[in-house]
Amino acid sequence: MQLDKQELAQQAKQTGAGILKALTAFTDTQFNTRPSTGGWTAGQVTEHLLLSAGVVEVIAGRTAHTDRDPGTHLALIAGIFLDFNTKLQSPDFIIPSDGDHDKQELLGKTKVVWDKMGEGIRLLDLSATCLDFEFPGVGPLTRLEWLWFYVWHTQRHLRQVKNIYAAITLVPA
Repeated sequence: MQLDKQELAQQAKQTGAGILKALTAFTDTQFNTRPSTGGWTAGQVTEHLLLSAGVVEVIAGRTAHTDRDPGTHLALIAGIFLDFNTKLQSPDFIIPSDGDHDKQELLGKTKVVWDKMGEGIRLLDLSATCLDFEFPGVGPLTRLEWLWFYVWHTQRHLRQVKNIYAAITLVPA
């Protein structure tokens, strides 16, 4: 995939705004209400997204020159996170905690993450390979790939958040 900062910036802006809007729709009580079908609460999904937002530190960390197309792994990553028919198992280190989550605190942190993402897209060389963390089963990713990962990962969970809201408010999805 071509290194297209403009497309990535647009998708990141829309996705960040979308998740914030969807989460804002929940009351504080609803934010911590588990759907009758089971699964995570909106608060837990938000915590999960924040735990996976270490991407911001990874793209700001140590990098090296990339000797491959900076978008080599984009199709693989998109295939994983945009396949809404497949249920994914979260790695242990980003499984959210049980109990109540403070909606306003998590919304504030979420906004900061998306602001930093936008800044990274604008200011950084997206072709550089990140050295501080490897994508499980794939290896080192470029900044471009990490940023798209977070956009697509969030889009997947945005869908989940909308489904949680529909389930707990009895509004058809």
